[in-house]
Amino acid sequence: MLVFLSALLTLGACDRTQDAGTPFDGQKAREYVKAQLDFGPRVPGTEAHRKTGDWITAQMRQRADTVMEQRWNHVTAKGDTLPLRNIFARFRPQATTRILYVTHWDSRPVSDQAEDPAKRALPVPGANDGASGVGLFIALGDVLKATPPTVGVDLLFVDGEDYGTFGPPDVDVLLGSTYFAANLETGYQPIFGVLFDMIGDADLQIPQEGYSVERAPEVVTRVWETAAKLGYQRYFPPRVGSSITDDHLPLLNKGLRVIDVIDLDYLGPPGGSKPNYHHTPDDTLDKVSAQSLKIVGDVAYSLITGAQD
Repeated sequence: MLVFLSALLTLGACDRTQDAGTPFDGQKAREYVKAQLDFGPRVPGTEAHRKTGDWITAQMRQRADTVMEQRWNHVTAKGDTLPLRNIFARFRPQATTRILYVTHWDSRPVSDQAEDPAKRALPVPGANDGASGVGLFIALGDVLKATPPTVGVDLLFVDGEDYGTFGPPDVDVLLGSTYFAANLETGYQPIFGVLFDMIGDADLQIPQEGYSVERAPEVVTRVWETAAKLGYQRYFPPRVGSSITDDHLPLLNKGLRVIDVIDLDYLGPPGGSKPNYHHTPDDTLDKVSAQSLKIVGDVAYSLITGAQD
């Protein structure tokens, strides 16, 4: 009985998902995910994409101190012209000590990983792949508006991450982060940065991304130690996973210390065939967990408060 009770206490210490002592609201974050999906797939050049971008900008103007848009046209390898925009929301814009958080808000135009060939031409709804990070940021904006940080916080919503083909060679992908990196304001150097991508999966497992460990190991240590202090070791295992082509790479290439927090293993529940939802029409709201958003939101908020100490 003593062994059993000890095991329960250990489990509770390592898996506190309901109350990690932060005001971040995972259920509200999930509601913001749904709001994006209601517009339809956020494929650049579509009306749903335009409306979603307007909505994100309006939401952040209600929360942040300043909101800026970067708008440009990108000509694809096929000769199509895409109207793109990054949305840059800033809290305490005059502060010199800054933290940069990044997520992408577009969704993929084709479901190239769908098992059914007939569905591969369909756009991806992007509930987890795209909308989860945006939901996280808007809910984080709720908290930062209610309790302003003492350091500067920048929330960057990048466009065009998922439009084209991931290679090699990479064609028409990471468009917004590449544009932002090419147009950095002089002297912009946050103390650290985190890219949040695919963080709403109900079966949350976020290993340490390979390029992040190689190129910004001190930021990886900061994030995983923060997760451990919150009791989230189960969801942020301290092991190195795959090296992933994602929006942190153009920023790393410009000298910004930005790592990738991503759960790329987006599979169905245990048993059966465990279908892959990534880049398929099945990346829908029912796959997104308020609890997972709460876990990652707690870590994101605690990183900010930890930098204020």
